[in-house]
Amino acid sequence: MENLGFFGLSSMYAAPSEYIPQRTTDRRPLLMWSVVAVGAVVVVGMIVGAPIALARGHNLSALTIYAGFSYICHQIPERSFFIAGHQFAVCARCTGLYAGFTAATLCYPLVRSLRRTDTPQRKWLFIAAAPLAIDFSLTFFGLWENTHLSRLLTGALLGAVSVFFIMPGLIELSLKDWRQLLGPKAITTR
Repeated sequence: MENLGFFGLSSMYAAPSEYIPQRTTDRRPLLMWSVVAVGAVVVVGMIVGAPIALARGHNLSALTIYAGFSYICHQIPERSFFIAGHQFAVCARCTGLYAGFTAATLCYPLVRSLRRTDTPQRKWLFIAAAPLAIDFSLTFFGLWENTHLSRLLTGALLGAVSVFFIMPGLIELSLKDWRQLLGPKAITTR
């Protein structure tokens, strides 16, 4: 099969079996993708759901979500989107990272086979990170003031591209025979 670029598209008319495993033993990559996709959707739902919950009086739920995300995001109000009068649980750049990751994860089986465990060349990850680094650096050095949109888009680009490095590793992990790795003593039941 011919490789047609970054995403590894092999043909415009590939059979569905090429993308979604058919045998029961080969469904582990599909299960891994499903878990990651659901997890990503839940995270984005919490990011947007926290301000909505706060606006509707569900303070404990909302504040728990805000507190959880405070460990990974600065949550500066001037750098965050607002909905229902309250800021998202993360800043605009982190919103882009999570939204881009989620969108790319949901589209992943349409773009690459769930059987593939190879990753693109690392240069693509650095190229995807470059706009984010430039956007951050220009503001940090006072040369240009970035916007919510520039933060969102640069974060979304990096988040989307990172899926093509993370999913192959997770798929490869799902294909491992853990019983052999753990040894015969770990498999026995009492």
